[in-house]
Amino acid sequence: MRHITHYMGIFLVVLGLAACDQKKDDPQAQHHDQSASQSQHQNISLLDGKLTFSLPQGMSDQTGKLGTESNNMHVYANSNGQQAVIVIVGDETALTLPQLSQKLQDQQRNRDPQLQVVADKSITLGHTPGQQLDSVVSTNNHSNWSTVVLAKLNNQLVTLQISLPADNQSQSQSIASEIVQSINIH
Repeated sequence: MRHITHYMGIFLVVLGLAACDQKKDDPQAQHHDQSASQSQHQNISLLDGKLTFSLPQGMSDQTGKLGTESNNMHVYANSNGQQAVIVIVGDETALTLPQLSQKLQDQQRNRDPQLQVVADKSITLGHTPGQQLDSVVSTNNHSNWSTVVLAKLNNQLVTLQISLPADNQSQSQSIASEIVQSINIH
């Protein structure tokens, strides 16, 4: 559990960086980027193909900047850091996925008393059970949509953390949902 807390701290750093970069892009460019991301995805395969998922175009591998494969953390983000997906392969744990999700909620609530939990539900990732926690996290007076997916692979905890700006919550929720639906654990 200590590693999850460490990685959640890294996740909050990413959220903070995204909150600091509140640059408003050209609306036409955003519209073009949105339509392009809706039609094109990039497939990601980790852990020798045991974990696969798709990301919207515009997100690239930033693992060398914030994590390394040796510490079992993979980071994908867009150019301004406002959209990020962090994949963490943790230690073995005896806790159930709902227990881990509740523990995560408690940790987030300690950091953000205004945390809004939207959903905490069981899901299936291919044939593997998972737990999905959707919330709105506030950092530096800026809100981010956060979707955290928890699953076990060979008794190791696998965590996918999706962070998107909450300016357009329904759009962020839709993007996160597409990513979650593409996750497959073999």
